[in-house]
Amino acid sequence: MLENLDAILRDECRLTPDKPIVVGVSGGPDSLCLLNALREAGYPLVVAHFNHRLRPEADFEANAVEREAGRLNLPFVVESVDVRAFAQAESQSIEEASRNLRYRFLFAQARQVNAQAVAVGHTADDQVETVLMHFIRGAGLAGLKGMSYRTILPVFDPDIPLVRPLLDTWREGTLLYCAAHGLRPHIDPSNVSLNFFRNRLRHVLIPELEAYNPRFRETLWRTSHALSGDYAVLAQLLDRTWDAVVAQEGEAYVAFDAPSLAPLTPGLLRNLFRRAVEKLRPGPVDVDFAALQRAVDLVARSDKLARADLIGGLRLFREGDRLYVAGDEAQLPCEDWPQMSGADGTLTVPVPGQVDVSHGWQLSAERWDVPALAREQMRQSADPFEVWLDAKHLDVRALNIRPRRPGDRFQPLGMDGRSVKLSDFFINVKLPQRARDRWPLLCTGERIAWVPGYRPAHPFRLTGSTRQVVYLCLNRKNMKGK
Repeated sequence: MLENLDAILRDECRLTPDKPIVVGVSGGPDSLCLLNALREAGYPLVVAHFNHRLRPEADFEANAVEREAGRLNLPFVVESVDVRAFAQAESQSIEEASRNLRYRFLFAQARQVNAQAVAVGHTADDQVETVLMHFIRGAGLAGLKGMSYRTILPVFDPDIPLVRPLLDTWREGTLLYCAAHGLRPHIDPSNVSLNFFRNRLRHVLIPELEAYNPRFRETLWRTSHALSGDYAVLAQLLDRTWDAVVAQEGEAYVAFDAPSLAPLTPGLLRNLFRRAVEKLRPGPVDVDFAALQRAVDLVARSDKLARADLIGGLRLFREGDRLYVAGDEAQLPCEDWPQMSGADGTLTVPVPGQVDVSHGWQLSAERWDVPALAREQMRQSADPFEVWLDAKHLDVRALNIRPRRPGDRFQPLGMDGRSVKLSDFFINVKLPQRARDRWPLLCTGERIAWVPGYRPAHPFRLTGSTRQVVYLCLNRKNMKGK
């Protein structure tokens, strides 16, 4: 029993005897075995019990764990929460709510005592059930490798690891350990209820599969070990690729550089999107193949409005050269766009001269006399943030730059002087909605003469009779290519 535990604690879990470990103890055989084995190994421990209040005997079990902690002369902490009420309020399953609340409690205690880790009693049986559950739900290599001895769960704590020292120990081994050490575990009666998916795997599917292969559990356990090694190789490639293709990360979004994704293989793309989902929705969320394939398919589409739903309220969509994985709650960045500092401020544009718009964006203006050849070259400029307008039709004394106002209309070049609502123009050119309210507009008096990044207005276009132009350039200081 537990022959390799010392090596696992040292090499796999990377635990040291100088800092405390918070041990999650339910009172069952697995957690009691873990608690006593860690104590015998000489680690400083804090016993933590989470009372789910789901069964009548829950308080009795909490008291039993407290007595065991007292017998071992170990500090004890407990928290009691109505999990069922929380699950209903948060629209979560009982299993999901139990896990989230339990880990929230355990990691809160770990932070309080400056613990090196939170330890839980997951066994080899739990590993087999987890891998089989992931296989049924369509997980990839990341799911089929199963649980790790040591892992970080950022949603609960970005630094303190969760360790599972008993992943090599079968459930029968923890029962034998408890019997040999005089421990009296409590068996949770809900563990035999077929209302839970994991229990149906444990009591129905796995025994049926063992009829085909009596050593099915050992076979699947070995397979998860092998896949874990394969995943480590993939993870190295994934880390390098992630650093190369991720343009920006926020609390509720990941932004990829879309051109960098184009040459990647579908398998690597699926793993990149899986990692993005796991970062944004950490926890027991199954990322199925169909959702990942939707993301891969979108990469190959040329439609700039392409979007796809993933899972957990996350969606994938394009904005220019950015491909976002984001939730509805995401506050997406606007740093790459020119934006007016105030919602309704107006800045005078001197000619010649410069004016600071905001966040490093600067508008410069010059007045030129130009020959016919230069007029033709100006018409062909490829930079959407520079423009030449006919000075004859501009009131340069009333030249200003401002954000949009209710009722704004615009006469885009190429529409023969027809007027459109500015709001409709923004929709047509696919300007993201969050950028529209503070997008800078170059005006002469109240008339919009140029929408930087898009088009000048028809009345101010260059013609064969143009003799003087006003040259305008909106650029960002120190921007590449500007």
